[in-house]
Amino acid sequence: MSIKNISPITRVKGELTFGGDKSVSHRAVIFASMAEGGSVIKNISTSEDVKSTIKCLKSIGAKIDQKDGVIVIKGVGFKGFTKSEEVLDAGNSGTTARLLAGLLAAQDFETVITGDESLQKRPMDRVTAPLKKIGAKATLDKKHLPMTIKKSKLKAGEITLEVASAQVKSALILAGLHIEDGELTIIDPFETRNHTEEMLGIERVDHPSGKSITLSSKFYPQAGEYLIPGDISSAMFFIVLTLIAGDSLRIKNLLLSPERIKALEILQRMGATIIFDREETGKCGKSGDIFVKRSDLINVEIFPEEIPLIIDEIPALTIAGLFAEGGFMIRNAAELRVKETDRITAIVKNLGFCGAEVVEYEDGFLLYGKDVDDFALFESFGDHRIAMAFSILATLLNKGGKVNQAECVNISNPNFYEQLEQISKKD
Repeated sequence: MSIKNISPITRVKGELTFGGDKSVSHRAVIFASMAEGGSVIKNISTSEDVKSTIKCLKSIGAKIDQKDGVIVIKGVGFKGFTKSEEVLDAGNSGTTARLLAGLLAAQDFETVITGDESLQKRPMDRVTAPLKKIGAKATLDKKHLPMTIKKSKLKAGEITLEVASAQVKSALILAGLHIEDGELTIIDPFETRNHTEEMLGIERVDHPSGKSITLSSKFYPQAGEYLIPGDISSAMFFIVLTLIAGDSLRIKNLLLSPERIKALEILQRMGATIIFDREETGKCGKSGDIFVKRSDLINVEIFPEEIPLIIDEIPALTIAGLFAEGGFMIRNAAELRVKETDRITAIVKNLGFCGAEVVEYEDGFLLYGKDVDDFALFESFGDHRIAMAFSILATLLNKGGKVNQAECVNISNPNFYEQLEQISKKD
């Protein structure tokens, strides 16, 4: 454990690039491992979470090597994975555990998935329950890891998502790709992020309840090359810092798919100067550069249907809301309570540590900022996004601050503090 001392930042200037988007990186490694033949992945995330996915896939037969920063994968082909000699360890990665649950439900052997102490406290019945509805045999230890998955016969049909989770939807897709005697239709009332569908070429269509997709083995991944755009969730912390502290920041090769830029659109509604530049579309979605300048922000309403699209960016948005005019409110976000930590409680407690006025609700919070202390000691609660959000807040306090257990930033962005130093300018 470590306490990170953070000095105030009075001005930001420069250019940043980020490792590959974490969500896309997980999927690229999984798809390449499923495909028959060789694939290449460039600019993959260096996060601990993605390393957990790679380790698990190696354990079930994928050949994965890294050469000069490029990942080379020899995939196993349709249902070609093999039984692991050991329990699969997803580490701290909920994405690893949930997505692999869908993949492994379709294999012809028994597997056990576990995780670290934190992951073992997170709900996994949200993924096993819908998988069971399509025929999977997946059991838990009282709704939590470890998860035991046995050989089963998956069935075609229709299923509606009951939680706003792209991870659960992706698990169902990965299972459904193995259905050989029919199609699986997934109805998404929440219109969650669609990296999996986009990367596999599965069309989303309008449905009276939201969106729906229909899939079968014809969408099974093919070997190829993946160039992964930068992680927008990691970039959000630096975007918020620039908007508040100024001067300006350019971020290159950032993932800009419509489902991932909702947080940027909310900042623009708040008055942020965020300019999109050099946009292009590839196998991993839309990407491009953005240019950010210091802006005076005014808090705006965040609508219920936007919450699933900004769930990972809420900690960063909270810091923007703290320095904007008016109250900043998040509601309909109970999902935050089942992340790496209870992020609603973590945000509320940390805001209290610096003297902000904040009210906690079951599904969110309301805060009024600006009049905050000169210095604060913040708790990360072992959650990477909480650590990064309140590290940014510490830089904005007159005398800086400290963050406990700051090393957890490695879960998603091991370069966070080096990047913070890189763009900090001394007057």
